[in-house]
Amino acid sequence: MERSITIVEDNDKIREGFATLIALTPGYRVAGQYANCEQALKNLEKDAPDLILMDIDLPGIDGIEGTLRVKKQRPECIVLIITVLEDSDKVFRSLCAGAGGYIVKNSDADQIIQNMADAFAGGAPMSLQIAKMVVNSFVRPQDSPLSDRETAVLRGIAEGKSYTKIALDLFISKETVRSHIKNIYQKMAVNSKAEALKVAGNKRWIN
Repeated sequence: MERSITIVEDNDKIREGFATLIALTPGYRVAGQYANCEQALKNLEKDAPDLILMDIDLPGIDGIEGTLRVKKQRPECIVLIITVLEDSDKVFRSLCAGAGGYIVKNSDADQIIQNMADAFAGGAPMSLQIAKMVVNSFVRPQDSPLSDRETAVLRGIAEGKSYTKIALDLFISKETVRSHIKNIYQKMAVNSKAEALKVAGNKRWIN
């Protein structure tokens, strides 16, 4: 089955290079190529890509916001972020937006094709350096007043889980979950889950 690929890259030379590589690779075809997200989103349904190669730094709507909009419109579409910089904050934000992987532009042709194949196979292609940064993004900051278990409980709340689900996931009782939440409120000097999530998010105590 032929896979459709859309390329969103504002550098003409790089975009054309990707298009040529895809056109010359059996099993792939170029569904569309655009210099900005706005045009790509406008033609998303018409192009119906299976995968989008999305530049992270674009004029107007950037690749992170573009990824978010693509995933809302076509959840089944895989988005691979492409960039020249391995920026840990952008890595994390792009993955949170729904990106299925993250590759650097100076990868060789074989590596780019392999990355796409891995993504279609259900993998999440990224360099070892990027993988390390993503893992580090989940490390609890040293300035957090919350324990590892309290952080896990708050993360569960952030994900919209019920007390019962959090308790099951952490192998504790619902009463223990409530106790942890009470401690979280006290440590953070807040009175609601919304306030706790806002403070923790701003201080990056949870991801």
